[in-house]
Amino acid sequence: MNIEQIYTGCLAQGAYYITSNGEAAIIDPLREIQPYLDKLEKDGVKLKYIFETHFHADFVSGHLDLAKATGADIVYGPNADPAFDCIVAEDEQVFEIGNITIKALHTPGHTMESTTYLLKDDNGKDEAIFSGDTLFLGDVGRPDLAQKAANMTQDELAGHLYDSLMTKIMPLADDVTVYPAHGAGSACGKNMMKETVDTLGNQKKVNYALNQPNKEAFIEAVTDGLLPPPAYFGANVAMNKKGYKNVDEVIKTGLTALSPKEFETAAEGTGALILDTRANGDFAKGFIPNSISIGIGGDFAPWVGAMIGDVQQELLLVTDPGMEEEVVIRLSRVGFDNVIGYLNGGFEAWTKEDREIDKVDRITPEEFENRFNKEESVVYDVRKESEYEAEHVEEAYSRPLSNINEWMKDINPEEHFFMHCAGGYRSMIASSILQSRGYRNFTEVEGGMGAISKTNVPKSDFVCQSKTL
Repeated sequence: MNIEQIYTGCLAQGAYYITSNGEAAIIDPLREIQPYLDKLEKDGVKLKYIFETHFHADFVSGHLDLAKATGADIVYGPNADPAFDCIVAEDEQVFEIGNITIKALHTPGHTMESTTYLLKDDNGKDEAIFSGDTLFLGDVGRPDLAQKAANMTQDELAGHLYDSLMTKIMPLADDVTVYPAHGAGSACGKNMMKETVDTLGNQKKVNYALNQPNKEAFIEAVTDGLLPPPAYFGANVAMNKKGYKNVDEVIKTGLTALSPKEFETAAEGTGALILDTRANGDFAKGFIPNSISIGIGGDFAPWVGAMIGDVQQELLLVTDPGMEEEVVIRLSRVGFDNVIGYLNGGFEAWTKEDREIDKVDRITPEEFENRFNKEESVVYDVRKESEYEAEHVEEAYSRPLSNINEWMKDINPEEHFFMHCAGGYRSMIASSILQSRGYRNFTEVEGGMGAISKTNVPKSDFVCQSKTL
């Protein structure tokens, strides 16, 4: 038996590849399936089952294309009602893969079809659980995403989640390995650990949600402080449930190379949004007017989903040369299938033709220190509230990037403000959005709070973030 976690950092997502005696199973696969096909061929095994822990909201799964390519059966848990053929498992139904078995444990709460898969080794011993979004390391799945579909409140879903955890997972042995669907950085939870694998015994000790005295306390703890879900979540659920385009077709269309003239014509003749995926420092020095900066080097796909929201939005790409396919694939992972082309030769090709460019007013942290006046300077901190609470520039306003459409309305266009995040990635996203909406009365600080903390700019007392959760 072999269990391999295939972790994708930019999505904070874990897929699982399991083999035993010539057969294989894959749990929660990503949309691009070729890496899985390569593994199957290399190992000389046949894919028997594709297990889905639930209808994912934060990424588009590869279950449909993978089933078509291999003939494997797709398995969902009880209550699932997809628009395609699959096995809807009964609670505690057992599936054989080579010499091992996987038992479906229905664990509703995050969604009503949510299912944890319990793997037993060739001796029948409980070896591991693939807990999906039911149990994370340090947290549990948020219970607010399926309210509409389940006709329940988030408190009612949280109650189901408590029952699932207490009756299906907590009774399992401490040495059972926990393989969750997500890790730190995912919007599917609020307090995840940076580790991606742990023992159930340790989670019983350290996971705040598993240590509440009763159901009422659990409900209060897991629903407290939930941020609104990103706008693209509903569309991803629909794609996973109803179907989607073949990823190869999406990539082929997205890799349409456009000359600067063709790019400009496409931008003017369609409703396409120009998405610039270069590093934030390069973007600040020059970009095509009205472009939105979301760098491929950060949490790219989730921020695209959160900031753009509409997966049907047509996109034109500006990338570093050679990164075009990588960008199109990452966009497809979160359902953005309508890339209509990219700027051939990158931003350099644009500037070689002396076409119009724009810039962001960016200064170094040392310049910020020289210009900062505690009594007069206005500072916007676009990090998460928990980061702001841990430490911030004195008198700075907390303006999380995720809420930019709300706080943007309150900007006084006649008042200058400084803006920063933790390292420059999120503040450049905010800068590009603000400038595309006509706001230019701000200065962005290079390096963010990480660099500002090394200056003499007055700051609040540091508070460990783990104590603020």
